[in-house]
Amino acid sequence: MPVRRFAVPGVITLVAVGLLAVLAYGVSSQGASGSIKGLVARGDFPRAPNYGMRLPLLGAHERESLSQLRGKVVLLNVFASWCPPCQAEAPVLEQAQRLLASRGGTVVGVTYLDNASDDRAFVRQYHLTFPVLRDVSGDFIAPYGISGVPDTFVIDRRGRIEAFRYYQLTKQWVDRTLPRILSQAA
Repeated sequence: MPVRRFAVPGVITLVAVGLLAVLAYGVSSQGASGSIKGLVARGDFPRAPNYGMRLPLLGAHERESLSQLRGKVVLLNVFASWCPPCQAEAPVLEQAQRLLASRGGTVVGVTYLDNASDDRAFVRQYHLTFPVLRDVSGDFIAPYGISGVPDTFVIDRRGRIEAFRYYQLTKQWVDRTLPRILSQAA
C-alpha cells in the first residue's frame, strides 16, 4: 500500500512536468519564429526596427536615424566599450567599413547603455571611421532581440534586415555576407 500511495502523485507530477515542458517549448519556438532571427532564417526579411528613431551621434550635437541611410547597405553593430569581444571585433568592423564605403554603404555602430567618454575613447583607440550612435536607454535596440553585446545586423538598401550575427563578428562572416547583399539591386 505505501508504494501505491506515493506512485500516483509521482505519476501525476511527471505528467504535469511533461505538459509544462511541451507548453514551454511551444511558446518559445513560436516566439523564435516571429523574431528577427526566425524571420531571416525563413527568408522573410523584416524591416529594421526603429528605422526612423533618431539617436545622438557620438561627438556631435546631431541626431541621426537609419532612415537617413535608405538606399545604402548598412552593417549595424551594437557594442559597448567595456566588452572584450567588442574590442576584438573592432578591426573587422573597420575593414567592413572600407568595403562598404567603396560600394556606397556604411557601418553604423550603436553603443548600448555606455557612457560617452568611454565610447569616444573606444572610437579613438580602434581608429573607427564610421558613425557611432548612442542608445543610452536601450529603447532603440530592444526590438532587435539583443540579449548581450556585440550583435550585428546587415540592413539592405530597402531597410530590411538580410543577415545577423549574434556575438562577435568574424572576418569570414563579413567576407561571406556583405558581397551577397551588396550585389543586390535596390
